[in-house]
Amino acid sequence: MAGLQNGFVTGGTWCVDYNITVPSWPREESATRIQSTLRRGGGSACNFAVDMRILAPDVPVATISLRGADADGDFLADVCREHGIDAHRFHVDPGLTTHRTMAFTARDNGKRTHVFEAESSDHLTPDHFDFTGLAPGLFHLGLPGTHKILDAPWDGDPNGWVTVLKKARAAGFQTNMEVMTISPEAIRQTVTPCLEHLDYLVVNDYEIGALSKVDTLSDDGRTRIKAVIEAARLVLAQGRMKLVVVHFPEGAVAIRDTGELTTQPSVNVQPDTIVGTNGAGDAFAAGFFCGLNKELSLAASLRLAHASATASLRSVDTYGAMVTMQECLKLAEQSGWNPPIET
Repeated sequence: MAGLQNGFVTGGTWCVDYNITVPSWPREESATRIQSTLRRGGGSACNFAVDMRILAPDVPVATISLRGADADGDFLADVCREHGIDAHRFHVDPGLTTHRTMAFTARDNGKRTHVFEAESSDHLTPDHFDFTGLAPGLFHLGLPGTHKILDAPWDGDPNGWVTVLKKARAAGFQTNMEVMTISPEAIRQTVTPCLEHLDYLVVNDYEIGALSKVDTLSDDGRTRIKAVIEAARLVLAQGRMKLVVVHFPEGAVAIRDTGELTTQPSVNVQPDTIVGTNGAGDAFAAGFFCGLNKELSLAASLRLAHASATASLRSVDTYGAMVTMQECLKLAEQSGWNPPIET
């Protein structure tokens, strides 16, 4: 898994998350009291970039996106400065409103509900992506289903995501795509054409099931691990990825293009330590690629991925509880690991 030592470039979704905690999610035609509100950066390109800079401050990270010239846009620029993220390609359009998300977390069950306005994200196009002068490492792109122009056909390609990935690969980058948990049909429509332009795919059990049309979840929402492995193999065969990783509550599986399977159980997280799950998937991806950047083994990289996700669960926002990779691993060892995954 060499070639990631030059660091990372994130592309796509940057938004401002208004993290709102409520006692429980209200039924329609009713009301509930807000317990707390916290403004933070959000979106896959933001979360991965910030997580990586906290996990490994020596690793360079740049980003490519679009924001408005408003208070939320200025807030995101400050996030980049605070964490040492190269924002020279974070474009500003004074005629746009910066993408913002109302990220609700219900305190009684920890479940998330996101309601967003995506104006700046909707105006992001492949033309904004210029890789000139960037040292080729890993390009982390997302989120399909959130960007109107990128979701649509572009210059003969099935969608703008394909165009961007082709540009990244032409510039020497390896590629990974972050997927949002939207309808299975929408995931297949936007992501399937991208598979042949990806080197890696790191997704959850629902998303791999949507891509493969394999039923990876039981009726009560539990992960069907053997079905996840089947689905991962099917998706791997659809593209040219060297590796597909799928994470789920009990652990994660990784399948190489050689067919080799690696499994890793998750951290034994106590429910009373979970403050919020927003951004846990981004933290998993950042931890995993941080491990590869540090030339850890695949199994060790999966352990770091789980440890990073565990650290993120301690805050209602996406990266407020992230710590260095050494601290994440220490936290995981203190909590212990779940039983080995049965395949």
